[in-house]
Amino acid sequence: MSETHSFLERAWHRNPFDSDLARAHSAYAGYDGADLTRLLETAAPRPFELVAHAAFRAFVQAPEFSCLGARAALARGTYRFGAYGTLASDAATAGLARDLYAFATERHGFESTFTTFVAVFRDVAGDDDPEVSFESALWKQLQALHALDRPLHRPDPRVSSDPDDPHFSYSFAGSAFFVVGLHPGASRSARRFAWPTLVFNAHEQFEQLRDDGRFDGLQEKIRVREIELDGSLNSNVADFGTHSEARQYAGRPVDGTWRCPFRP
Repeated sequence: MSETHSFLERAWHRNPFDSDLARAHSAYAGYDGADLTRLLETAAPRPFELVAHAAFRAFVQAPEFSCLGARAALARGTYRFGAYGTLASDAATAGLARDLYAFATERHGFESTFTTFVAVFRDVAGDDDPEVSFESALWKQLQALHALDRPLHRPDPRVSSDPDDPHFSYSFAGSAFFVVGLHPGASRSARRFAWPTLVFNAHEQFEQLRDDGRFDGLQEKIRVREIELDGSLNSNVADFGTHSEARQYAGRPVDGTWRCPFRP
């Protein structure tokens, strides 16, 4: 049995979010280079999952896409994918909690620095401003996941759980994640995707890149691509440890008065 398969077995049989509602809306899947396959059950992927997955791969592999880490995860097959209903709905939260726990467990078996879980949603409820609506739904979703997770797991001790702290990262199942939000109404080209999407990047991979001396070079390449796309760098982008990364999650440009709505 491979190490990755062993971790997946643990994620399957010991998943604390394995409710009836979660199983009905779970969609944890992997891609083998030819087919998208459900990994927690034998059901075939639904049509929306297949369409959204193909669209996401095309989006990331486009020459102008700026996040080289996500591209590396796709190229190496060290990512997992799930498709859900309305962002922050009870059904989506239940399914996503089951799947994100599986990823937090399984990713330790991946032989790669770059690991990513991609959650695509059919739609998002909100008002007429798409960026404000998405930002509100993103934090509502993360808060709902946290409410399920809090009785079961402590936050990752390597980061802060306070969203105002410069060392904050979002924790789930004891693992810290840097979350990247994508949606159709994003003002930044690198954040503009056909459906609302949350990309969960394992935080420790950024520390590994720093330890290896690769982080600064990768960050510079990403920033150059962003400037080429939009003529400027996203005003929220800051070095880790200077400002809270919570400002970057939704992708909406915010000023110094912005306060994160998430409450641990």
